Parts: sequence; C-alpha cells; structure tokens
Amino acid sequence: MSRPPPHSRATPSAPRPTPAAGALELDAFLPYRLSVLSNTISGAIAEVYQQRFGLSIPEWRVMAILGRYPGLSAAEVAARTAQDKVAVSRAVSRLIAAGRVQRRFADADRRRSILELSAAGQAVYEEVVPQALALERSLLEALTASELEQLDTLLDTLLERARHLSTSELP
Repeated sequence: MSRPPPHSRATPSAPRPTPAAGALELDAFLPYRLSVLSNTISGAIAEVYQQRFGLSIPEWRVMAILGRYPGLSAAEVAARTAQDKVAVSRAVSRLIAAGRVQRRFADADRRRSILELSAAGQAVYEEVVPQALALERSLLEALTASELEQLDTLLDTLLERARHLSTSELP
C-alpha cells in the first residue's frame, strides 16, 4: 500500500530521491508516522501543563493513569503507558517530591507500593483533563463519524497485533 504521506498533500516539498532497494522510507513507515503523530499531539497537550504546572510529559502520563486507575504500582503504570520503567520511576519520584502523588505500601506485600494522586495532584488533574479533552475533540473534528469508527477499530487491531509480535516472526 503505497501512498503519499498526508503531510505531503498539505505542503509541497522538494522531490525526494528514489531510495535504494530495501531502504527504509520513514515517511511511509507506520511506526515512524505513529510516533510523529503521538509526539505532535503530546507536545500540543504538554503546552497546557508544562508552563502552568512544570510537568514533563512522563509526569503527566503518570498522573493521567493514576487519575483514571488509582492504586497502581509504578510497574503497572509503566505497563499501561508502554513507557520505560526507569522513566516512570523518575517521574513518580519527582511527583512524590512535588506532593502530587502519594505512595503507600500494600498490607499484604510490603514490597509493593501503591500510588495515588494527592489532593494537589488531583487538582492539577482536574484542571488539565478538560483542556486535553478539548484538544482531542478539536483534532478529531477533522474526521467523519465513519472515519472515527474505522480509526478506533484499526488502532485496536494494530495494538493487539503489536502485542503478539515477536522477533521470531520477523523474516
């Protein structure tokens, strides 16, 4: 399925050299395109919370997960966000130091920490979420209802497939 990337329709660009056989065309490579889209959207949302609250993208992602799923461990947060465990651990440490996240230990297993937003963290969450949702609505206005349904189905399908891929399946 070869088609020009969407951005090439919006802005004319200089002709690209023909890649060598087997070369990676990043503009047509799905992981690259999804990464650029994700980073672009995350950057737009980050403008809401970085200047006002001094939060980094990993810190906001931790807060967003804990706002929706309180009581997770740092490892569970990392799994839900598909972020690196070290990045999540650093974000959690900074959020605890800033008083936005509280850590307690499970009664049954004192080695397992349980993370929750503090009152201050909940206040930040409640202020950022409506703005993030408004930005999402604005972004999705570019799609029809049918396209939104297709996008949702396609993303679910690709995520499920990606979770089952392994290097043994590579040619």
